[in-house]
Amino acid sequence: MTDLNIQNTEENIDKEGISWVDREFSRPDATIRLATSFSGIGAIEYALKRLGINTKIVFAGDIDANCKKSYFANYTIRENQWHTDIHELDATQYKGKVDLFVGGAPCQAFSIVGEQRGFEDTRGTLFREFARIVKECQPKVFIFENVQGLFKHDQGRTWEVVYNTFKDYCGYDVHFQLLNARDYGIPQTRERLYCMGFREETEFKYPAPIPLKYKMYDFLEDYTDSDYYDSDKNAKYLSGDKKHLKELRIHPEKERFNDFVFPVREVEDKYYLSEKVAKYVLCPGTKTFKTPIKTDLEIARPLLHSMHKMHRAGVDNYVTYNKAKGIDGLRKLTPRECFRLMGFKDDFKQVVSNTAAYMEAGNSIVVDVLIALLKQMDVTKYGI
Repeated sequence: MTDLNIQNTEENIDKEGISWVDREFSRPDATIRLATSFSGIGAIEYALKRLGINTKIVFAGDIDANCKKSYFANYTIRENQWHTDIHELDATQYKGKVDLFVGGAPCQAFSIVGEQRGFEDTRGTLFREFARIVKECQPKVFIFENVQGLFKHDQGRTWEVVYNTFKDYCGYDVHFQLLNARDYGIPQTRERLYCMGFREETEFKYPAPIPLKYKMYDFLEDYTDSDYYDSDKNAKYLSGDKKHLKELRIHPEKERFNDFVFPVREVEDKYYLSEKVAKYVLCPGTKTFKTPIKTDLEIARPLLHSMHKMHRAGVDNYVTYNKAKGIDGLRKLTPRECFRLMGFKDDFKQVVSNTAAYMEAGNSIVVDVLIALLKQMDVTKYGI
């Protein structure tokens, strides 16, 4: 496993080249033929949208009906391009028609059988279906995202199976790295494994981290004590470039891919915890949650897909800010705030219940990390 661990080191990060933020696309008018499985709410689709890249969806799919509802509300796709059960998708019909294939298959812990440690050892797992799709449609590039635990599971043996499957069975040049959202512009501690496969051998290094300029508070709907708040317009204008920030406040239509413009509004009372629940959240000293229990973090804890059920500050993100209403109670994040902290701007349409929206946000890939990858690799090179 030593050779595999080498890839997931600082040496695999591009610290000498041009920052991904400042990189220009070589073919800005190119169209990316995009395919996704386990598509969720379309993080890669939204990343390409924020970058202003022409995109043609070849196919997408997810087993969750609410994800489908959100996906169809936000992207251009026909019914015959959608698959609900990946096992039933025959991707051979798309061979030569996909530039970029992206997905984050739920990876059940599977046991290693025999010495092969390859494709056959992934029987019964959804990862096996992801790899099959890669083999069948042969995209120019694929991105496989998953929890960091996949890399560490079973002392690295599980990841060795995944890696060898992509390399030997699929025949791709495979790169991988653990990346954290807080290193790419979003104030959330969310480390994930990003595996990239290139059909041709490619010299690729992962994008270098950038300084985090925002706090979790900046993404809250009702928080005004922010450097980015404009009281005259009752809105927040988040831009890492101070010179551009001034221009953005005058001309919000000049919003760039890494800018956020948020209206400030009151948060409904239903998001505030009752006094009894608030005391429970803040109570010190259990075996699971140690003191001090903190709320109002500058960098959010990882968003969970089950936030509507959680009521412990050691698990969830709780805030006390609602200056507009003068309330100093404890509240949970709203679905809109969760979408923002995953890199989805307010033009993303929420068409499902709050419970489903929390799940969708918590299961998504952070858009800004994908943006960094797309810029670093110059995704337009692979378009048509």
